[in-house]
This record gives sequence, C-alpha cells and structure tokens, in this order.
Amino acid sequence: MLNIMLCGAPGCGKGTQSALLVEKYNLKHLSTGELLRAEIESKSEVGILADSYISKGNLVPDEMIIEILLKSTDLLANKSCGFILDGFPRTVEQAMALENISKGSPNDINFLIDIQVETKELITRLLKRGETSGRSDDNLDTIKKRLQIYETKTAPVNDYYKGLGKYHAINGMGEVDEIFSRISEVINTEFKK
Repeated sequence: MLNIMLCGAPGCGKGTQSALLVEKYNLKHLSTGELLRAEIESKSEVGILADSYISKGNLVPDEMIIEILLKSTDLLANKSCGFILDGFPRTVEQAMALENISKGSPNDINFLIDIQVETKELITRLLKRGETSGRSDDNLDTIKKRLQIYETKTAPVNDYYKGLGKYHAINGMGEVDEIFSRISEVINTEFKK
C-alpha cells in the first residue's frame, strides 16, 4: 500500500494536489478533521468522548485521533491502494505516536512530502482563496497567525521524518500541473524501492 503524508504551510496546495493524487494512484484522502466530525455525528463511543473535549474548547487527545485514524485506514485496506494523510500529525509527539502504532502494519507511513512555498506566495494564495471561497479564516491577520503556528508547531515534524529517512521536499512554486509532476516523480521513484 502507498500511504503518504502531504504536508506544508497553509495555502501550499495540499487540497488541490491531494485530489489529483487520489485520482492517479487510487488513494483515499483522509482528513482528521472530517474523520472526527464523522465519528461525532455517528455518536460512536469514541465520537461521544471526542465531542466532550471539543464542546469544552479542548483539543482531542492524540491517542484518540490516532485511534479514529487507524480505524479508517483499516477499513480502507481492501478498498484502495493506500491513503493520503492530511491534517495530521501536527506535532512531533503526534508523529512519534503514529509511527509507534502503525510501524510494520499496512497502515505504516511510507513517506512525507513537504510542499514548500515562499511565505509571500502563501499569503497571496490564501487572500485570493478568501475572496473566492468566503472563508473567514483567510484574512491577513489570521493567515499570519496560522503561518506562525505552522512554523513553530508543525514544521518540526519534517525534521522527525528526515531522521527516519521518510522526508521529501517538493518545490511548491509554479503551476498546479508542474507541482503535481514533481510529487508524482517522488512517489514513482520511492514506491519502486
């Protein structure tokens, strides 16, 4: 199975590239936010517990997110050729927990692809998205805060995966098809190993 993490700062194009990768490689796109909402809506045991955290403004514990994620990946084992993980892990602690739980299983992460885009371009893209999508979080103050949080909390995840030999940086500047071609080249090279 091909199990990858698509990472990068907000506005780098993860959603756009995920959609193209899903189609080309028959992968399932897994967003932890969507999975969490589905568990809460289904009123599953873990969903009810997760909702008790969220309703009080607290973060759902890492172990619970990983449990929900692995449940979904187990269900996918015979339905797709793998998955793209989006929105997780956001911290080194989450990455370590995910690696410990999934190591040696069909859910093991093959590698992380980091889509790198210059900050000025990220801001331009997010402001443009805000104009067309109406997303309230795509305003200059919020964008700057999200990029700062990404740099301090999430970017160190890249170093963790570098240490595991599972990290690939991709130039995220240029046209969508150029970036997709760069990502596909990494996948095709890595998956043949």
